[in-house]
Amino acid sequence: MIKKMGKKFFEILTKISPKLSAIILYIYRTKEIPHLKNPQNFNEKMTNLKLSYKDDKLVSRCADKYEVRDYVKSKGLENILNELYFVCNTPEEIDFEKLPNKFVLKCTHGSGYNIVCKNKTNIDINDTKKKLKKWLKERYGLATTELQYLKIKPKIICEKYLCDENDRLPIDYKFYCIAGKVEGVLVCTERDLETHTKKVNFFDLQWKELPYIKEKDRSKTKVKKPENFELMVEYAKKLSKDFKFVRVDLYNDNGKIIFGELTFTPDCCCVLFHSKQGNIELGRNLNV
Repeated sequence: MIKKMGKKFFEILTKISPKLSAIILYIYRTKEIPHLKNPQNFNEKMTNLKLSYKDDKLVSRCADKYEVRDYVKSKGLENILNELYFVCNTPEEIDFEKLPNKFVLKCTHGSGYNIVCKNKTNIDINDTKKKLKKWLKERYGLATTELQYLKIKPKIICEKYLCDENDRLPIDYKFYCIAGKVEGVLVCTERDLETHTKKVNFFDLQWKELPYIKEKDRSKTKVKKPENFELMVEYAKKLSKDFKFVRVDLYNDNGKIIFGELTFTPDCCCVLFHSKQGNIELGRNLNV
């Protein structure tokens, strides 16, 4: 109940004053006061940047999990798009009989609206439709002042389920990019869909690990550099050159590079796993 009341509070406040909502959200999540007039670190600069997205049509288009596919194609990278089974407007349009045994359902207008199916015989179709209906009605972005989501028309897409040779979620490579320059890559491992937990490490382009992540959030397991890492960097450059900042999320599916998404407001610009040094260094070259 408290969580729902808090969400409603921020939704109303964003409608009244997005800036005030962003400031209070920042304080609530980070327990720090943001210096938006003279921002110094990554979270502060990104908070300023996200307030500019209200009327940014390109950012809204690329935050849309379906429309971004056309943007990727326009950059000549159709080959890295994940296989799309269908796109529709309502859960009633989904023909579960025609779907493969493994698949992923996503709503296109926000973050976290994902249903991962590893075995179709175990899925509760009625519960799945109910959950999708609920998500489609939500105006994602109001509670987190992520204004780029508010003009996206909600849809449902179904994509190929990605996994490694052990049927685990593949490693997620998140490239931090400023106007086409890759600053480094956040690597997400040990992800658990049930607990929504993960471990992260941050590397430069020479695959040297940087102390940008808090110790409790770092994976202690050595993370190997992918064989086609340089090609992934080139793809990230192409997909990021039109934006002041974007995080280009890519997978490496058994050697094949797969596009994940373009993320403009990581953790609603209140990233908690960055170390103090990481927060400062990652914001150093970001001019907003």
